[in-house]
Amino acid sequence: MTLLILAIFVLVYLGMAIGRFPGLQIDRTGIALLGAVILALAGAMPADALGAAVDYPTLFILLGLMILSAQFELAGFYGWCAIRLAQTAHGPVALLALVVAVGGGLSAVLANDVVVFAMTPLLCAGLAARGLDARPYLIALAGAANAGSAATIIGNPQNILIGQLGRLDFWPFLAACGVPALLGMVCVFATVAWVWRGRLELLRTAPLPLAPPDLDLWHLKKALLATVALLVFFATPLPQEEGVLAVAAAMLVSRRFASRRMLGLVDWHLLVLFAALFVVTAALARTGLPGDLVQRLADGGWPLDRLSVLAPLSLVASNSIGNVPAVLLLMQVWPSPPEGALYALAVLSTLSGNLLLLGSLANLIVVERAAASGVRLGFADHARCGIPMTLASLVLAIGWLWFMGHAGM
Repeated sequence: MTLLILAIFVLVYLGMAIGRFPGLQIDRTGIALLGAVILALAGAMPADALGAAVDYPTLFILLGLMILSAQFELAGFYGWCAIRLAQTAHGPVALLALVVAVGGGLSAVLANDVVVFAMTPLLCAGLAARGLDARPYLIALAGAANAGSAATIIGNPQNILIGQLGRLDFWPFLAACGVPALLGMVCVFATVAWVWRGRLELLRTAPLPLAPPDLDLWHLKKALLATVALLVFFATPLPQEEGVLAVAAAMLVSRRFASRRMLGLVDWHLLVLFAALFVVTAALARTGLPGDLVQRLADGGWPLDRLSVLAPLSLVASNSIGNVPAVLLLMQVWPSPPEGALYALAVLSTLSGNLLLLGSLANLIVVERAAASGVRLGFADHARCGIPMTLASLVLAIGWLWFMGHAGM
């Protein structure tokens, strides 16, 4: 049975790295779900173990944040922000700074994947109307969304997972991760501005008028009030997952927006991916092999809580299998990680996602949504900015984490 579990695990995470199996139209979510089903049918994961393997509070929090973000989108907030940014009277460099600030700031409070999903097409339209090349601004949006999301325990799926499994509190997390997240946003702006210097100018001197979408002020106020309530649940000892579900349920009570429409904006694929990977990694953990490997590394002087080990591991894993699957795997096989090491894992895995297009789901969402809007953002375009911005932000983050004593070198 151990050999079967190892084989399924390798195939699933190989599929995570490749994105799909050659000749088959099955994506990462389908691969993970197929692996979990095979393990269940083979008896490697009994029925009682299946239920225990899935961390439901993490899934509930993700679902609640997605519903809250749907409320903002249906209120027209994301579209309003995107068009206002593109139509600002400031020059291209100042516009780039605004994209970084808004994208990163929103992602620290709302799910970064939802932010870039909603803002990308309208930002493309606004930039095209203004006569600007959208590519550097899209790279900045994706990079800032990733970097900004590292600041809080609710900024992205991997942070939510780390926070739940590690039982981390909101304010200490923000104190530990907020500074490297801000430094990462600065690196994003500086890198894109430098790499694209001389090519941020207007392509056309007469911008085309493009009116921003109307804001539904009532539903926007409802979303803002819900966000405040959400932050209260996370920033106080109040129960988090129950609070998030209560906020999400309140968002579904509406006279204008049908529940089906709001739920249609939820990324169900990501939730299924999480659940399936919980099962696959739990099956591997049951064999005892990952725990033995981690212990051998520690005995050999390479414990995972050292920055010299965790940083390169996060960089390689995030840009092969993706930062969400990488964090989920580590959290399953890493026994009792120190709190400081969890802060380091959250920051390093998130910032590492900026290296290549495959490093984070937010990058892929920006590329796909931009392509649907007629803007082609290639692998090389992103890498020219992604590699230097990631390496610079990681160096600064490692320095901060070491200086503050969260993890040793």
